[in-house]
Amino acid sequence: MRFRMKVSDLVTVPLLLLISVAAQGQQGRQIPRGAKIYLAPMDGFETYLKEAIAKKKVPVEVVDKKALADFVISGNAESRKAGLGKKLIFGSWHSNEEASITVTNLKTGEVVYAYAVHKENSAHGKRSSAEACAKHLKKIIESK
Repeated sequence: MRFRMKVSDLVTVPLLLLISVAAQGQQGRQIPRGAKIYLAPMDGFETYLKEAIAKKKVPVEVVDKKALADFVISGNAESRKAGLGKKLIFGSWHSNEEASITVTNLKTGEVVYAYAVHKENSAHGKRSSAEACAKHLKKIIESK
């Protein structure tokens, strides 16, 4: 039996480790309701994330200038369109999506939250990944 790792696994494994480290000892490092958050440039993914934060009613204020923010969200997103084989064999034109975000406290420099998502057969592309990130961000903010 052979063990194979995909390139995405090389990204996912460290992110999961980062998530568990960020989850440990979060007391005192939570993202408070109404926090001012700056969305760093992420090759256009920040636009989807901004829309998702509004749609999911995440209780934060998105600001346009990093100097006004308490936290910064950075990350990346990758889309892989369905290949010809997938289209012909499975009849699926949907893409596979991967995205990850980290929320960093600008005053302390600490990563206070990290999240990674992988969507198979995503009909709405990066919008689906952004909504998953926003939904989980809202959950962590409202959990306290």
